[in-house]
Amino acid sequence: QVQLVESGGGLVQPGGSLRLSCAASGSDYRFDMMGWYRQSPGKQRELVAYVTWGRTTTYADSVRGRFTISADYVKKMVNLQMNSLTPEDTAVYYCYYRKSADYWGQGTQVTVSP
Repeated sequence: QVQLVESGGGLVQPGGSLRLSCAASGSDYRFDMMGWYRQSPGKQRELVAYVTWGRTTTYADSVRGRFTISADYVKKMVNLQMNSLTPEDTAVYYCYYRKSADYWGQGTQVTVSP
C-alpha cells in the first residue's frame, strides 16, 4: 500500500512563494505518474503538475511559468516550487501517485491572501 506524506503549504501574501514536498513509501516499483492536484471550495479537483517515470513533466496552463515540479526518483519524492502566487492559487493541494491504482495524500492548505 502506497503512503504519501506531504509537507509545506501555509499562508503567503500575493506575489510570494511556497514549496510543497511529497514523499511516497510502501512501493518498490517505479511509479507511472507523481504530482499535485488542488481543490478550491466549490470547485472540482484539478491538475496542477506531474512528472512521469520517463522524466516528462506536465503543467496546468494556469500555473505554467510560475510553478516548477521536480522529482527525486530514488527517494520517490516530488517537490512543487510555487512562485508569483495569487489568491486564485488558494486551495487544498493533494499529492498524487499512480502505479496500477491512484493514491492521494491527505492534502495541505495553501492560502494566498494580503
